[in-house]
Amino acid sequence: MDRFTGHGTPLGQAALDEACATIGATPASLWALLAVETAGAGFQPDRRPKILFERHIFHRLTGGRFDAHDPDVSAPTAGGYGAGGAHQYVRLQAALQLDEDAALASASWGLGQILGLNHAKAGFESAAAMVEAFVASEDAQLAGMARFIAASGLRAAVTAKRWADYARIYNGADYARNRYDERLQLACAQFEARGCPDVVLRAAQLWLSYRGAETGGIDGIKGRLTISALKAFQKSAGLPQTGAPDAATLAALSGEAAPLAAAA
Repeated sequence: MDRFTGHGTPLGQAALDEACATIGATPASLWALLAVETAGAGFQPDRRPKILFERHIFHRLTGGRFDAHDPDVSAPTAGGYGAGGAHQYVRLQAALQLDEDAALASASWGLGQILGLNHAKAGFESAAAMVEAFVASEDAQLAGMARFIAASGLRAAVTAKRWADYARIYNGADYARNRYDERLQLACAQFEARGCPDVVLRAAQLWLSYRGAETGGIDGIKGRLTISALKAFQKSAGLPQTGAPDAATLAALSGEAAPLAAAA
């Protein structure tokens, strides 16, 4: 395992409750924030945090001295992202070879896609300390996100569901072009109408994804694919094939020896 691969511990209810209190959010509002930022999951199937490497941030932090050498990771303008997933770690690794501190600060990390440069608002002494915490668990990712939201003066916008005000600061001046505010409003309305994800079921889905199983998403919804994946795992583990994330199934899924899915 590399330094960015941890146990990948899923969100727990206590962390969700604490985050709601910190930022004045309803459960539906909080899940909307997570759904829009990272499709609701902070880890890739290979247990590395989801990231997006920002070449213009790296350019700014390093004075542009690597622009000519490696324009894929250092350039004065945003963009050049390429594919998501493992490709972002390829870009990050290239930047790490040039300037480690700047590289870690130039990527957005985890559930809330917190830029390493914003580590202080997220409650960490350095980008490296933030990344280390985010590698360990979604609870740490969510806590950092909540602290960042509070420190950025966004609590009132979240509480009042003023999504345009929130998106303008959290997502930047181009938020309208990317329809962040509209997507947040729609996601919140959907969670209010159908209910929020089942945290226990969502945890099982995330553990299953690390084993390469197809669950139909990390959404806390008990759909056909999730039930099939649970039954298949239970069969392989010698457990009753209930298709439910009971305590024995979760204990087996979360075992330290659980194999990793291939990087995607």
